Amino acid sequence: MKKLAIVGVDLSKNVFQLHGADGDGHAVFAKKVSRACFLKTLSRLPAWIVAMEACASSHYWGREVRKLGHEVRLIAPIYVKPFVKRQKNDANDAFAIAEAAARPTMRFVEVKSESQQARSMVFRTRELLVRQRTQMINALRAHLAEHGLVVPNGAVHVEKLRQRLEQDGDHLPEIVHGVAGLYFGQIDGHTQKIKALEKNSRL
Repeated sequence: MKKLAIVGVDLSKNVFQLHGADGDGHAVFAKKVSRACFLKTLSRLPAWIVAMEACASSHYWGREVRKLGHEVRLIAPIYVKPFVKRQKNDANDAFAIAEAAARPTMRFVEVKSESQQARSMVFRTRELLVRQRTQMINALRAHLAEHGLVVPNGAVHVEKLRQRLEQDGDHLPEIVHGVAGLYFGQIDGHTQKIKALEKNSRL
């Protein structure tokens, strides 16, 4: 059976480096193409294997390249690194990607669908909001602890902190209540956003 030729693609923001190799691994071409011309360049090729490192944009490009009839192979960067034989640059990276993709025992990353990427976006955004909320809670706890208002750690104790401020904070300067109110507003807003994302993730 004739081996399929491979194009190793080093993705970047605006200019992509391509390394083409025939079925025996011999270099056929090495070129740079703009982002706008990438798919047009691949559309001129017969059905080849197009290999890329698995990264943020590779799943989108993988779906688009498949529409052209090519086989797409995404490789985790850690598996490409051993094939970079000289100094690291775009051309050598594209060569290494093609070399790695040609290995029969190489493990590949499945191209994600748009819906899978959307769910991943929801998950990562929720994680970010949780971290930000935790930072605000910890900062508020530290500020109020300096004024003698102390509650245990954790988002579940935010209401206790609010109650302590309302019940035992009459002696505190008005500015403390004002700034604390800003914190509580942000914390409440993040909590609402987190709940909305959790609801969307179950759809």
